[in-house]
Amino acid sequence: MYRTHTCGELTGDQLEQEVTLCGWVASRRDHGKLIFIDIRDRYGITQVLFLPKPHQEVYAKAKKLRNEDVIRVRGQVNERPKGTQNPKIVTGLVEVHARELDILSHCEDLPFPVEENAGAGEEIRLAYRYLDLRRPEVAQKFQMRHRANHALRQFLSARGFLELETPYLSKSTPEGARDFLVPARLNPGKFYALPQSPQLFKQLLMVAGMDKYYQIVRCFRDEDLRKDRQPEFTQLDLEMSFVDEAGVMGLIEEMFRTVFRDVLGKELPDPFPRISYQEAMEKYGTDKPDIGEGEFRFLWVVDFPLFEYDEDAGRWQSSHHPFTAPRESDVPLLDQDDLGRVKSRAYDLVCNGWELGSGSVRIHSRELQKKIFRLLRISEQDAEERFGFLLEGFRYGAPPHAGIAFGLDRLYAIISRSESIRDVIVFPKTQKGICLLSEGPSSVDERQLDELGIRIERGKEEKERGGRDR
Repeated sequence: MYRTHTCGELTGDQLEQEVTLCGWVASRRDHGKLIFIDIRDRYGITQVLFLPKPHQEVYAKAKKLRNEDVIRVRGQVNERPKGTQNPKIVTGLVEVHARELDILSHCEDLPFPVEENAGAGEEIRLAYRYLDLRRPEVAQKFQMRHRANHALRQFLSARGFLELETPYLSKSTPEGARDFLVPARLNPGKFYALPQSPQLFKQLLMVAGMDKYYQIVRCFRDEDLRKDRQPEFTQLDLEMSFVDEAGVMGLIEEMFRTVFRDVLGKELPDPFPRISYQEAMEKYGTDKPDIGEGEFRFLWVVDFPLFEYDEDAGRWQSSHHPFTAPRESDVPLLDQDDLGRVKSRAYDLVCNGWELGSGSVRIHSRELQKKIFRLLRISEQDAEERFGFLLEGFRYGAPPHAGIAFGLDRLYAIISRSESIRDVIVFPKTQKGICLLSEGPSSVDERQLDELGIRIERGKEEKERGGRDR
């Protein structure tokens, strides 16, 4: 057994016990005849004392230790002398008097210091992200993320939701952001698309009678990046049958109040305030308003227009997506000229000026869905090509259903007071979509391209350089 305890659990309850700890050398202090090290793992830090007698060989090894060496220490738990105790940490009242020391792995010169608050630029920290993640202030964000994900799962499972996985390799249904495409080797000339969301699949799960679905799911969008966007991101996705907007919004409010109380020890208002899209635009000039002072400020924005007019394209587009239901009283307006008057059954959850989640009551009528496609100038042929499997499903008894999806990266960035969602993603990409750690995206072997029937044309600049990559 490598260790008997972690570096974050020893207290006065273990006094005079012999223990074995494993971890990284966080710091080393040589006081001549006394050597102190702090040994660190993900659970915390413990102070270890090395004395020249009676363990001279162990003491000699300790003199050679460097920060971030990986070690195993065996020794006795003793109370720290008065005046040296640190009540701010769990292990601050004790120390381990070392009897054995094994150096499991040496650390070479570091590209940047791992100590807390050590100044290091974001690029070098992302290039050596595994070192950055050793820093307690960074690691704590992912411990919080784990606890919050666990609490979300517990909450939804207790209320009858099923965690179901939808496909990553699917069909391209371009609407909004660009798809990431994956060539299908077994079907030359055809492509899968990575999902921008599981929207159509989760609606079909309602047709299948699953009733309550959720998924903590990875989604992909090939779009220009900002501090609150990444090409791949995580969202909490859910859908419910036989429910209206009030049912979804009430469940979500209860879920957030429960998670914030249990994970963060914070109380949220009951109910969350609500504002119409029109009032938000008139009062704040945005549909993602920051409503004032205070910490994790939740706000529902409702009564969105179903359509918005695209001057460049010269046609109406969906304000949310084409599967959002119109307000029942506004259905007759679909036959009139001014579609801008039609309100949707959509609802957005906003926090501190960031859109966290977007949802709606869905269309569950085949004929109404086809009509919305026509108003969006999606031809019957295009609708069948892109969304035919959804329309086909609506033939066989589709229940009324509604749902919502939340960007978990944005949520965790807000509650951890991070400057960017990159801070709460284990291995994030830069604003240019580059993984500095793995150096992706990268060129691939010509043999791989030949198998896929793909030829890459060199750009003008590359031709001028005489580049050889195809």
